[in-house]
Amino acid sequence: MPAASLLELRKFLAPESVFGAGAASMAGRYVQNLGARRALLVTDPGITHLPWFDSITSSILGMGVELEIFADIHANPRDFEVMQGAELFRSKGCDAIVAVGGGSPMDCAKGIGIVVTNDCHVLDFEGVDNVQNPGPPLICVPTTAGSSADVSQFAIINDTERKVKIAIVSKAMVPDVALIDPLLTLTMPRELTAHTGVDALTHAIEAYVSNAHGPTTDLFALDAIRRIARHLPLAITRPDDAEARAGMMLGSMYAGLAFSNAILGAVHAMAHSLGGLMDLPHGQCNAMLLDHVIDYNFDAAPERYADIAVALGAQLSPTAPFEEKRRAVLHQVRALKAAVGATEGLGSLGVTPEHIEGLAAFAMNDPCMVTNPKAPTALDIKAVYRNAL
Repeated sequence: MPAASLLELRKFLAPESVFGAGAASMAGRYVQNLGARRALLVTDPGITHLPWFDSITSSILGMGVELEIFADIHANPRDFEVMQGAELFRSKGCDAIVAVGGGSPMDCAKGIGIVVTNDCHVLDFEGVDNVQNPGPPLICVPTTAGSSADVSQFAIINDTERKVKIAIVSKAMVPDVALIDPLLTLTMPRELTAHTGVDALTHAIEAYVSNAHGPTTDLFALDAIRRIARHLPLAITRPDDAEARAGMMLGSMYAGLAFSNAILGAVHAMAHSLGGLMDLPHGQCNAMLLDHVIDYNFDAAPERYADIAVALGAQLSPTAPFEEKRRAVLHQVRALKAAVGATEGLGSLGVTPEHIEGLAAFAMNDPCMVTNPKAPTALDIKAVYRNAL
């Protein structure tokens, strides 16, 4: 991959963010600051039963802001769920949105916002820069260290008729405020910690090798990789370690800032296809595909993958031979996956060779494929899927 000139024009999008213990309890203050009188809180059913959820709702109600809760959301949020949320927003006279949860509630909340301000169907926004009017004020409170939807210009929605995930990419999708509280992740189970953690790693790696990377995204991506390598195994083995959880949350945030601006690559394109066609967990799919895509992509960006290997802890000379660099990055990624127990193949989720044709067709049309460092053919993508089974 040729080096980019520092003179090339780049833009960098990021929301206002508050990071640290207690950030979530500031939701009420920020909703009030944004002028809201009645907020729609978008979450999922599991979140509403967690011990800290009431403190977030109390902080909003305590500021004199009325609250409606919309929690009818699946993982991989459906197009019709977005439309239902938009109808609730309108019917209750809401004027702001608070999203509490992982990527699914935050993506759904983004979709609800642009539907109500543009008065059209969420699927009409598919693609890049297709949002004419920004949504109402949006505050995101992430509860997983992985999706980074709280700092990104992406929203991923499941088109249930076509059985494909669509990407909506626009600066209008960047939340107004991200309240990033690592203590909320203490309630994450081990498997979710592992899969969302490798998802965050995937964000950082794909941003660093993206053909749209730049100096600022490189900075965030490499630091995210270092933090995730250090803190993810600790978050697995010592789940109550608040410092490890904070390290992961910061790594996820940095990875999000990187990929929101450099975009992603084949791992995400292929994972979106899996999530749309077969309704599979996004983070888990990314974890299963990551090393296989690296192996395919390596010859298009060997020096960048060598940087990633070093950030993950490899002792690698800059003059090391090509194949040594390939082995180093694959070893480091696979060792980290093994350390956190993310070693399954796609076959464990029910993917079979018969699915690969359809999966590859959807993946090839995903916008994330445009910034992959190597331009694959459908045959290439089929081969990567087969290797990941």
